[in-house]
Amino acid sequence: MFAKETYKQRRALLKQRLGSGVLLFLGNDECGLNYEDNAFRYRQDSTFLYYFGISAAGLSAIIDIDEDKEIIFGDELTMDDIVWMGPQPTLHEKSERVGVTNTRPTADLPNHLRQCVLKGKEIHYLPPYRPEHKLKLMDWLGVPVDRQEGSVPFIRAVVAQRNYKSDEEVAEIERACDVTADMHIAATKVIRPGMYEYEVVAEMNRVAEMNNCQLSFPTIATINGQTLHNHYHGNLIKPGDLFLIDAGAEVESGYAGDMSSTIPADKTFSTRQREVYEIQNAMHLESVKALRPGIAYMDVYDISARVMVEGMKTLGLMKGDAEEAVRQGAHALFYPHGLGHMMGLDVHDMENLGELWVGYDGKPKSTQFGRKSQRLAIPLEAGFVHTVEPGIYFIPELIDQWKAEKKFVDFINYDKVETYKDFGGIRNEEDYLITPTGARRLGKKIPLTPAEVEALR
Repeated sequence: MFAKETYKQRRALLKQRLGSGVLLFLGNDECGLNYEDNAFRYRQDSTFLYYFGISAAGLSAIIDIDEDKEIIFGDELTMDDIVWMGPQPTLHEKSERVGVTNTRPTADLPNHLRQCVLKGKEIHYLPPYRPEHKLKLMDWLGVPVDRQEGSVPFIRAVVAQRNYKSDEEVAEIERACDVTADMHIAATKVIRPGMYEYEVVAEMNRVAEMNNCQLSFPTIATINGQTLHNHYHGNLIKPGDLFLIDAGAEVESGYAGDMSSTIPADKTFSTRQREVYEIQNAMHLESVKALRPGIAYMDVYDISARVMVEGMKTLGLMKGDAEEAVRQGAHALFYPHGLGHMMGLDVHDMENLGELWVGYDGKPKSTQFGRKSQRLAIPLEAGFVHTVEPGIYFIPELIDQWKAEKKFVDFINYDKVETYKDFGGIRNEEDYLITPTGARRLGKKIPLTPAEVEALR
């Protein structure tokens, strides 16, 4: 939790941006894992955290711009609650710490909203992403689930604030990145043939827990790196495998880190592994070199893709003009995702508000395979925090489909590609803050070059 003034200033700026109406903030409730009292790890809604700073279940809040009122709705602890969870600050005390003096019981909120509607006030809410949010909006405001798109002015106002990270936010993100780096470094040191994936994950979890951190997202740690979001950890690591990790820590304030590493199961890379790894490394380094205010992140994505095509040509996997190959989308056989995304209180920051607003400023996204997965396309600005994570993958099913369809035969040498179908995937990722003059990596440095990786093996 930051100082009271931070939250008051955030809310004041939000009111100024919107101008009028009632802003409704839905905090998250507890969610049962397999029965009500055995709950998933609790995580407060990030926008609620940003403006109200309280990580507690069962809260909602409104900002009535026209009447200049800020109210947090929730229930005080009962004696049963205290027996099971111990004494805690009251809701009123928690609210005062973030500059809100008006608190009311949860049961008062539906009637309060109805009175606002009767007075002709417009109720703004953000797109719901949890079932209980959708049910509440349907019950309180009478909005059918299939029409709960959220208020575009509210969305844009929130994005316009949360996109730019303050110094105190950057400090929290950097703490998360430091722990994230330690998780990856520990994994790089421990991986050996004969271990199971979950043993590596356990070491990473140990590092996170020792630093009072949670995970910012479910860990990817796999010998099947060609599957982009592989959360299964039951495989035996064998000699000759490449081990891809994508993992991050979340500090107590809710801010996230997000990094990726690719490590040989053996102490050194094989010749073939090193060749492809060096290409991915060049994609990453050239992308980082391009980071600065004013450059569209989609243009940086194109740089990374062209570097990959030129590198794959040296291995006989691709051919032809690199720029044209990227324009047509041939590169996406090996690079089917984007270069990165915003990061902050969410590891994919504000993804619940929609990539169209966060990463595209309302402009339409590409429908081209690969390029359509680029989450951040707009010109970079000082204060943005985002990931850089190019990758190279050999996905047998995708290779078979494109080969059968004779796609991009002017750019792809399928006979050569066939010999790499057992390769897996490579992704390395770092987190960057855009500064007024360029960019700065956040967190400790993790091994990036083959030599740096092998030095820890």
